[in-house]
Amino acid sequence: MNSDVNTSSFARISLRTSAIVAGLGLLIMAILAPIASFGIFETLIVPGDATTTANNIVASAGSFRIGICFSLIVAILDIVAAWALYVLLKPVNKSLSLLAAWFRIVYAAILAFALSNLFIVLQLLNGEGYFKAFDIDQLYAQVMLFLNTFTDGWDLGLVIFGLHLLVLGYLAFKSDYNSKILGVLVIIAGLGYTIDSFGKIISPNYSVEISMYTFIGEVLLIFWLLWKGIKGFDKELDRNE
Repeated sequence: MNSDVNTSSFARISLRTSAIVAGLGLLIMAILAPIASFGIFETLIVPGDATTTANNIVASAGSFRIGICFSLIVAILDIVAAWALYVLLKPVNKSLSLLAAWFRIVYAAILAFALSNLFIVLQLLNGEGYFKAFDIDQLYAQVMLFLNTFTDGWDLGLVIFGLHLLVLGYLAFKSDYNSKILGVLVIIAGLGYTIDSFGKIISPNYSVEISMYTFIGEVLLIFWLLWKGIKGFDKELDRNE
């Protein structure tokens, strides 16, 4: 009997801890990612204008580095969130939960690899040897090439991230301790990322950005995880004992 009590207590702690870890990780990512993407990179990078872009990055190299650091932190937190969500949803379906975790880990790896292009941009613009090896137009063209490679890599990664959300949403929908509506909204968010990413791969002129209108499931998931982590899973576990 004592063994059963200890096992039940451990299960409660595991679910609550994983929910809090996942919720906090996603919350920090939700803060850092927009700052890096919209607050830094998009203000410095001018599509089609290599000279202005290069001058912006040189003038704001510190901000550019902060954007890289924030993005790298996001990639690391993605791995942490993948683990926490796996622990949380493993009771629903271990195999699918593991698949969802691997999708997110692969996405994090792609993002981290794509960020290496931004380090190369800094080296090109800050290394005197590169100014001697290339004329200014060639150098700036190289800068734009690596910036575009970063963007393309991120878009490719978002395909995997969209698949992660599709599986995650299905698990949330099937679980006994989650909202069915939340599961559907997470699936919709996954579809938004997947459609946008494939759209950008298929057509260079794609600019619909469906994910800008379907992300609500991700936001609600953060608050649900934190609320559930604080409140606990007592009723759901008692029901399954």
